[in-house]
Amino acid sequence: MRIVLITPEGPTSRTGNRIAASRWARILRGLGHRVRIAADYDGHPADLMVAVHAWRSSGAIEKFKAKFPGRPVILQLSGTDIYHYINSDPAPTLRSMTLADRLVALNDLAWRVVPRRLRPRLCVIHQSAAASPYPHRTDPHDVVVSVIGHLRDVKDPLRAAEAARLLPATSRVRIEQVGRAYTPRWAARARAEMKANPRYLWRGDVPASAVRRLLARSHAMVISSLSEGGANVISEAAIAGVPVLASRVDGNVGLLGADYPGYFPVGDTEVLARLLRRLEAEPRFAARLGKALAKRIPLFRPTREIAAWRRLLAGLLS
Repeated sequence: MRIVLITPEGPTSRTGNRIAASRWARILRGLGHRVRIAADYDGHPADLMVAVHAWRSSGAIEKFKAKFPGRPVILQLSGTDIYHYINSDPAPTLRSMTLADRLVALNDLAWRVVPRRLRPRLCVIHQSAAASPYPHRTDPHDVVVSVIGHLRDVKDPLRAAEAARLLPATSRVRIEQVGRAYTPRWAARARAEMKANPRYLWRGDVPASAVRRLLARSHAMVISSLSEGGANVISEAAIAGVPVLASRVDGNVGLLGADYPGYFPVGDTEVLARLLRRLEAEPRFAARLGKALAKRIPLFRPTREIAAWRRLLAGLLS
C-alpha cells in the first residue's frame, strides 16, 4: 500500500512530531508498505494518508480527501491540537478530525477532550522506545536530574531549575537540560538562569545519542509541561529505568497512570522542590518511583507499538 505521511515542518528536525513521524514511517515500511514523508500533500496518488497534527495538517487532509474521497486518513492528535487549538482555533482542528477515518491519540486520557461524536474513531497508540545502548549508571557525588525538551512556553522549561533554587545549600541536586530554545527570549532566560543558579546547566540542542547518555546518568527526569499529548521522553525514561517527576496533566497521567507517586501541580515550584529533596534524601521514595514506572514499561515496548499499527490498518482496510 502507498502511504503518504504528512508531518508539518517545525523549527527543528527533532520536534516530538517529527521524531514520531520518522518512527511510524519505519514501522509502516516494516509492515510492507511504501511510505513517503512530506510536509504537505502535493497531489500524488496514495492509498492512505497518515497525518500528524490536526491543525497544521488541515490543508493537506482537505486536499487529499477532495481528490480521493473514498481513501482513508489516519490523523494523529498532537498535544497542541487537543489541549490548545481545539479551543483557541477550533474550526480547522475539528474539520481535520471530522474528515479523518481514524484518530490516534498518544495517551489514555485524550478521549476526554475529543468530541463525543468522534470518539468511536479514536484509538490510543503509546509511543515506544528502544533499549538504550548506554547502561544506567549514576554519579555517587551529584544527583543529576535531566530536563529533556525544547524550550517553549507550553513546556514550562525552567520549572526544575527554579525548584532547585529552593533546595538546601547541602543538596547535591544538579539540573541538566537539553533542547533547542524556540525563541531568543527563551535562550536568554536559560543563559541568565545558568549565571544565577549554580545548580543549572543548559546544553542546547543535542543529538539523540547525547540525550540517551544524559538519561543513562540521570537519577530522575522532570517533565513540567503545562499540557502534553503523550511525550515520548516518558517512554524513553521508563525503558532506561529513570524515575520521572511530572506535572499532573492528562498527557502525563495518561502515560504514567493515576496512582503514579511522582506528580506535582502544574507550575508549583515548591512541590517540585520537595519531590527533588525526597528523591535525594529518601532512597525508599526513589525506589517507589522506580517500581511504579517499571509497571508501565510494557506499554512502551516497540513490539506493542508495531502490533497497534498492524491492528489499526487491518481494522481500517477491512
